Amino acid sequence: MVADPTREIEVSIVICTRNRASRLSGTLGALRALRTDHRYEVIWVDNASTDDTAEVLHREFADDAVSRYILGERIGLGAARNLGWQNARGAIVAFTDDDCYPAPDYVDAMVAAFADHPGAGAIGGRILLHNPKHARITIEESEAPRLYPKRTFVRAGTLQGANLAFRREALQAIGGIDPELGAGTRFPCEDIDAVTAVLWAGFDACFDPRPTVQHDHGRAEAEVPALLNSYDRGRGSFYAKYILRPDTRATFVLRWLSSTWRRRDWQGLRTLRTELRTAAQYAIAKRRFGALALAFPLGLVALAVQSAVSFGFSSRRRLRATKSR
Repeated sequence: MVADPTREIEVSIVICTRNRASRLSGTLGALRALRTDHRYEVIWVDNASTDDTAEVLHREFADDAVSRYILGERIGLGAARNLGWQNARGAIVAFTDDDCYPAPDYVDAMVAAFADHPGAGAIGGRILLHNPKHARITIEESEAPRLYPKRTFVRAGTLQGANLAFRREALQAIGGIDPELGAGTRFPCEDIDAVTAVLWAGFDACFDPRPTVQHDHGRAEAEVPALLNSYDRGRGSFYAKYILRPDTRATFVLRWLSSTWRRRDWQGLRTLRTELRTAAQYAIAKRRFGALALAFPLGLVALAVQSAVSFGFSSRRRLRATKSR
């Protein structure tokens, strides 16, 4: 339901998709069920699909004045989302995924969230598991609001791209979504990168439980390790990007060391190795060879310390287990 078409668009919902034509019906159905008096639009960005995504969406939009189709030829979620917001007309740009189902009151809830948080440049909402048989991952079920003040560190995964919205002026202030990041690239971290850029541009961020989507991600438990590995790669490039920035360097070095210390086991060591490898790849991609040369010995020290700590922690656990028998 759309209000007076002469009014300015308040919310642009941007959904990026690639080669998932057979799975779009659920999201399309949820969008048709939206109910609001606010004026909104839906922008579908086809990220260079090679299946019949274009045909499916064009057929769906034949009599739809709310939705638009845009073809993005550069592969990568960051590039697709950047193209989407650049073509959006709303004061609020809300990103969700092509396997997410916004609640009928999604637009109203998003407008209310930004009205209640006037200093927020980015707001994340609830992400519920649609199918209880799927792995309990890539969800956010909290009902408690959270505020993240400007120029503070927010860990990866705190606000997730499956339900994440920005004020237009915040996206303008940071130059949009980094097209070199995101799923489909070597560095899958475009969502936390955008949130962090907004925070360090002088805006707050927050989590508000009112805007809600259901995530029909379809992943079984056997697929979780590969997904977690991609998160490790994303975190490594995320840390690298902000360690390379002078204004955020100290904060991110300390936070990375702190997170490493908390993961005192062999899985933590594997995670650190993946993060360091991807951080190095990011620095090389940015041609920051001097920074890489300085960081390399520190990375070796971190690996050595983590290996020793992980070994000691594992040994103590085995000893305790032996004594308890």
